[in-house]
This record gives sequence, structure tokens and C-alpha cells, in this order.
Amino acid sequence: MSNIDNIEPPLIETKIGSLHPINQVKDFLLDMLSDMGFKEVHGPEVESEDFNFDMLNIKKYHPARQMHDTFYVNNKSNLLRTHTSPVQIRSMLSEKPPIAFTSAGKVYRKDDDATHLPMFHQVEGIYVDQNVTFANLKDLIHQILHKIFRKNVEIRFRPSYFPFTEPSAEVDILSENGKWLEILGCGIVNPIVLKNCNIDSEKYSGLAFGLGVERIAMLKYGIDDIRDFYRSNLDFLGQFK
Repeated sequence: MSNIDNIEPPLIETKIGSLHPINQVKDFLLDMLSDMGFKEVHGPEVESEDFNFDMLNIKKYHPARQMHDTFYVNNKSNLLRTHTSPVQIRSMLSEKPPIAFTSAGKVYRKDDDATHLPMFHQVEGIYVDQNVTFANLKDLIHQILHKIFRKNVEIRFRPSYFPFTEPSAEVDILSENGKWLEILGCGIVNPIVLKNCNIDSEKYSGLAFGLGVERIAMLKYGIDDIRDFYRSNLDFLGQFK
């Protein structure tokens, strides 16, 4: 037998990859909301001003419609969606209450720092039926945050303003270092939005909420800089297998 018959190929070290932490958190949120009765709906990332702003009661003079906030294409006839709410508008136009939708995906705004990016991910939910109240919304938010952090977290609702909900609130959680951190926005669906979707606002009401996936991932994993998720650092990403 020749020596060549005893030669074996060198061992090649392979590393098994995993889902990106942002996808892990997004999938977790969608699975959780699905278990709670919400149906996921999908829509385009390039939207018209009509669906992204007008149907959501965002007026022509609102600062979010300015070039310094929004990425426009085709001479402002279209834009990169600034939230996933237009997906819910499209779905409400095609279905009648009672409805419970979630929409998730990439959204785009002109931000870039340690806590904001020009592209980030949202998971939004909307529920429309008869006699939906702010008490229903608060109960739902408590359930969602308990499931996310797997413990009873102290939360507070702060009055806020969103054109598509009235009343509106921002929700904070109390961190371990004693600081309040904003976690999501929510509110009762503005009757104008329901009317725009051909839903009788005298008969039906709704609740809505929006979760920033990166913000939740930062809180869940103790990450200080949102940009760490997108620096392609395999040692960093490997922590989340």
C-alpha cells in the first residue's frame, strides 16, 4: 500500500449560523400576536402619499411629510414607507370588522445615530370591533410586555399625539437602573381613519399599537448602540444563537 492511500483531507472547521437577532425578535413578536388572534398582513415598501399619510389623517403640513424626514422617489409621487400602518389601511379596505391585523417589516426615516437608523423594523397591530375601549388597549399592552420580557415590568402610559389615534399614548418601562425607557406608541383608532376605510365609526372603534423591533431587541439583550446589529460582526451576532 502506498503512502498516498493513508492521506486524509484536512478537517475543515465549519460554524453553524443562526437567525439574525432582529429576525428572532420580529418572529417572536409575530408568533406571540398570532397566538393572541392577530392575522399577519403584508404590503409594499414603496408607498404612495395617499396610503402612507392621507388615509392616516397625516395632514399636508405635518413635518413627517417634509424631505428632511421622509425618503421620496419619483418626484414625491411615491416614497419609502415611514411605518407599516399603510399595510393595515390596505387590509381594512378589503375586509370588514371585526378585524385584528399585524403588519411587520422594514420602514425608512432620515435618522442615524446610536438609537436610530434610516432603516429599521416595526411590528404594528390593529383591532377593530364594537365597544373597543382604552381599557382594552391597556390590558393588551400589559399582556404583550409581560410576554416579551417574561416578567411583570412596571409600565406607564404618557399622553401623546398621533394623527391616526385619539386618544394616544406612549408607553415606557422602568429599567433595572431606575430609568424610564420608551417602548411603544399606541392609541384608539381615530374615527377619521375608520371613515377613510369605509368603516362605520358610530358602530365600531379600534385600538392600535406599534413596536420598534430594534428598540425591543436592545432592551431585551442589553445593547447600547443600535448600529451594532448591522455591523456584520460575527462574534457579536454569534451571541444570539
